[in-house]
Formats: sequence, structure tokens, C-alpha cells
Amino acid sequence: MRRLYPLAFALLYAALPLFPALISLTSVTFPGVSVVPRSVALGVLGLVGVLLVYASALLLRYRLPRSQPLLLPMLAWFGAAALSSAVGFDPLRGLLFLCIFGTNVVWHCALLRFYSDRNVAGAIFWSYLSSGTLAAAAAIVMVLTRTPASLYALQHGRATGTFILPGELAAYLTVLLPIAYAMTRIAGVRALRLLGWTAIAAGLVALALTYSRAGWMGCTAAAAFLAAVQMRHARRGGTAALVVVAAGVAIVLLLFNSHHDPSEDYTRISIWQAALQIIDRFPLTGVGPFDFPRLYALVHVPDADRTAFHAHSLYLTFFAEGGILMLAAFLWNAWSFAVELRARVARAEPAAALLSLAVAAGLVGVAVQGLIDTMSIVIFGLWLPTMGLALAAAQPKAPVASGRPAG
Repeated sequence: MRRLYPLAFALLYAALPLFPALISLTSVTFPGVSVVPRSVALGVLGLVGVLLVYASALLLRYRLPRSQPLLLPMLAWFGAAALSSAVGFDPLRGLLFLCIFGTNVVWHCALLRFYSDRNVAGAIFWSYLSSGTLAAAAAIVMVLTRTPASLYALQHGRATGTFILPGELAAYLTVLLPIAYAMTRIAGVRALRLLGWTAIAAGLVALALTYSRAGWMGCTAAAAFLAAVQMRHARRGGTAALVVVAAGVAIVLLLFNSHHDPSEDYTRISIWQAALQIIDRFPLTGVGPFDFPRLYALVHVPDADRTAFHAHSLYLTFFAEGGILMLAAFLWNAWSFAVELRARVARAEPAAALLSLAVAAGLVGVAVQGLIDTMSIVIFGLWLPTMGLALAAAQPKAPVASGRPAG
């Protein structure tokens, strides 16, 4: 059974671009169009369920090693979410959040436990880059051909693909692109290096076509982080990072603002004000996961949008829905990750260190994007698993992707 792990991880990362479509299976009225058929979304849900049972069984069979440094912070985050759900306005929605969050905890732990197994690393990166390239290419084609027309019209011609919203696609690419860059540098075979370059080319075009200002600044932050850590010994890291940030800001100001018509700036300000009102009333445990829209309708100012599905900030959303307890658990998780990553990278081989830092760069990017946006793909598919991948890549004797497919 353990020999199936390369296939399991390959299927999971291949399905990642389809995760946002799972919202179409709920009764939530979401602000977008899902191009994924309901039958496919149900298939993805079933696949994730089977993989969850499989991973949980093997984790119980082989037990968790001592190298699970984020387990306690993750359990604290899970506990804070459970408490918020229990005392929130809709415990059933909270239960859904806990199921998704628990899946990500298992995913994270499985990466750390089984990443060093034969063919697992190669399966992950072959699948990740292949599916990411296809997802980016599909989004580009949809924009160029203006199909489906409903999606093109609703998103004002911005690239979205299977991700419901352009910002979701931008967040996914922000994590993918640094990993693709690392593969071009360290992959053991030429085919995987070429796939890395292909993913970078398609990903950058798709990212530009999202016209997501938050996403572009997140990707800029990821690139700046990677430039800084790569050039730190040459004492040019800080300068390189500043150049990258300046270029990113210039592109946003010159090209991206004109594609937000009507502008979302004042809309977001009113949503942030409403989030602060909710936090003021429920500071300890929040209103419960997924319950922000219900309370927003009661506290927003008269001239604001009538509906808002989240606080348009990852951190305000955590604070409003989970209170100070969930926000504190989130920050504990992030701090523990940074401390452990630094220690592991210092001991890792150069190729493994570069791969680990590239994975971490994507997290830096979505953390910056999260200042002014809430991306469900990050919360429910990228954050904890990507932390696990970054730590696993830098652990002692961790394999670098060999370029061999799963099998």
C-alpha cells in the first residue's frame, strides 16, 4: 500500500486546479462561474475522500515521526476553529471548514512522513508542473477565445480558468512559479527542466491576464524573497529584491489599474470597515467559519455593496470568523514554520535548500496577496500542504526531484 504514495500525490496535485470548483457543490451563491461540470467536481471530491482515508490509514500504520514540528500549532488552529464553529452562527458551515482543514493537516503530515520514499518527490513535481501548465494554458485560451462568454463578461475579460475568480488563479500561480523556477535549476533530467520553463512561460502570461493587482504584488514579493535569499552571500540580495519590487509596483500602476472598471478600491475599504465592526462585537471566538456574509449584511455602511463573501483580507477574515484565538494560532503556525525552515535550510544540501526556499517563496507571495484579498485555494489547498512540502524538501537526506515519473 505504501508503494502507491507516488500515484496518490500525483493525483492530488493534478486535481489541485479543480479544487475551487467544489464550491459549486454547496448552496452558497458564489461571485463567479464554474467551468467545471458538476460530475467532475463530484469526482474530485470523491478522489480527495479516498486519498484522505488512504493517507490517514498509512499515517496510523507507520506512525508520525518526531519530525512533525508544526503538528501542535496546526492542532491549536484546528481547536480554535472547532470552538469558533461550536459557538458561531452556523455550526454546520463550521463543520465543513473543519473537514477541509483536517484534510490539509493530514496532507501536510503525509508529505513530511513519506516525501523521502522512492519516486514520491518526482511524482509530486511532475504532476504539479504538468497540471499547473495545463491550468494556465486553459485560462489563456479562455480569454483569447472569450469562452465561456458568461465567464468572460463577468470577469471583465480577466483570466480565470477553473478558479472561479482571477485572484484565485493568481494565488495558485504565485505558489507554482517559484517551484517551476527551482526545477529549471536542479531537476535531474532535461525533460523536467523543460517542463519548468514551460510552466514559467504559461504561468507568467496567465498571471498577467488575471490583472490581479494583489496577485501580481504577491508574485513580486515571492520573486523578491527568492532573489534576496539566493544572493545573500554576494551582498546583492537586498538590492535585487528592491529592484524586483519596484518593477512589480510599476507594472501594477501602469497596466493593471485600467482593468478594474468599476474600481474595487472603495468597495474593499467599506468591507474592511464592516470586518472591523464584526471583530469589535465578537473579538474572542469570532462569528464562525464561513459566517462573515451573514454578519456583513447587518453591519455594513449604507452605501457599501449589499453582499460580501469574506473580509477581502486573509487576516481580517481569520480574525472576524475565528476571533483572536484563531488569528493567534495562525501566527503561531507561521512563526513555527519560519523557525523550522531556517534551521533545516541551514543543514540541507544546496539543491535541496534552493527547492525548499522556492516553495517557501510562494508562501511569502500569498501572504502578501492575503493582505488585501482572501483566496480560498490558499486556505483549503495551498497553505498547510505547501508548508509541509517546503519542510520536507529540506529535511536530512530528502531527495531532489529525480525527473522520473510515478511508478
